[in-house]
Amino acid sequence: MIKAVVFDLDNTLVDFMAMKNQAIDAAIHAMRDAGFRLTHEEIRKRIDAIYAERGIEFQSVFDQLLFDEFSKVDYKILASGIIAYRRAREAALVLYPHVSITLIELMKMNLKLAVVSDAPGREAWLRLCYLNLHHMFDAVVTFDDTKMRKPNREPFVEVLKRLGVRAEESLMIGDWAERDVVGAAQVGMKTIFARYGDTFGTVISHADYEVDDITQVIDIVTQLNSGS
Repeated sequence: MIKAVVFDLDNTLVDFMAMKNQAIDAAIHAMRDAGFRLTHEEIRKRIDAIYAERGIEFQSVFDQLLFDEFSKVDYKILASGIIAYRRAREAALVLYPHVSITLIELMKMNLKLAVVSDAPGREAWLRLCYLNLHHMFDAVVTFDDTKMRKPNREPFVEVLKRLGVRAEESLMIGDWAERDVVGAAQVGMKTIFARYGDTFGTVISHADYEVDDITQVIDIVTQLNSGS
């Protein structure tokens, strides 16, 4: 009997990479207009390198970019980039199709809902609140809660503890097979691969189920709870 559905956040509920790319491009245009004399392609290459080294959630990427170039931070260029980034991020931060209706239907089925994200707590909650999802979840576990990232067991164990359900009573859905699927499976959760959010070209996910649209989660829960 499935009693809870646990979601990854970025690229499962939210089209994170599309938002990130649009926001970065807007910031680059603004920084160049403010006097940063490198090409758009060169700036993007350097930003990508910083994210590769420090992580995609690194909050001081533009500071690091400017310090690496000038051995100091030009605050005119920095402020221009930050403001453009934030404006573009808010415009581009959107849910995947059918997320809201799926969450509502699952709630109507008396299921507990949760999020397990590798994002820092502040950033995860900002995204959830901005999209008005923060009241829909019974538990939200971020990197700050366990200091461990998926596929480590700790985030999954923590969310099950907060939900008060056993692993076999839960489903985990995520877009990153090597983290979401592997991590959830090793604690005994059933797994769903969100193929619609896959950015790695995954061929074999090893998940129990795969979905091309998040609404298919409703069908999977219905099937499992009907015993068929």
